[in-house]
Amino acid sequence: MLVRLLYASRAVDNNGDAIASILAHSRQYNPTCGITGILCYGGGVFLQAIEGGRMAVSELYGHIQKDPRHKDVVLLDYEEISERRFGGWTMGTVNLLKLNHSILLKYSEKAELDPYAASGKVSLALLEELMATASIIGRA
Repeated sequence: MLVRLLYASRAVDNNGDAIASILAHSRQYNPTCGITGILCYGGGVFLQAIEGGRMAVSELYGHIQKDPRHKDVVLLDYEEISERRFGGWTMGTVNLLKLNHSILLKYSEKAELDPYAASGKVSLALLEELMATASIIGRA
C-alpha cells in the first residue's frame, strides 16, 4: 500500500549546513526504506512530500515530528496513492530563493512559501508545478 504525506515545518536553524544535513540524511536513509519525495525550503519554512509504504512513511513522519531541526510540524495532506508522483527522487529539492516568484504567487497571496496559510491540495499543486517546470534538483 503506497501513501503520500505532505507536511510543513519551520527550520530551527536556517543556515545552509542544517539544510544540507537534512538532505544528506534523507538521501542516505530513504532508499533503504523505499521512501521518495521532494523538499521545498525558503525563508525558514519547509514543505515536504514523502511517498512510500504506509508504515515507512508513518515512521518517518513520527521521526520528523521529534527531530530537533524542525519546529511547528503540521500535517497538510495524507492519502493512499496508486502510484508515486515523486518517484524519481530519493529527496529532490527546491530552493525557493532561486525560483521565479510568479510560480509562488500563482498558489498564494504573496510570492513567498507559506504552507500554513494554504490547503494541502494547493501545496501539492505547487510541488507538482515545480516538478513540471524542472525546478527540482537533486535527482538520485
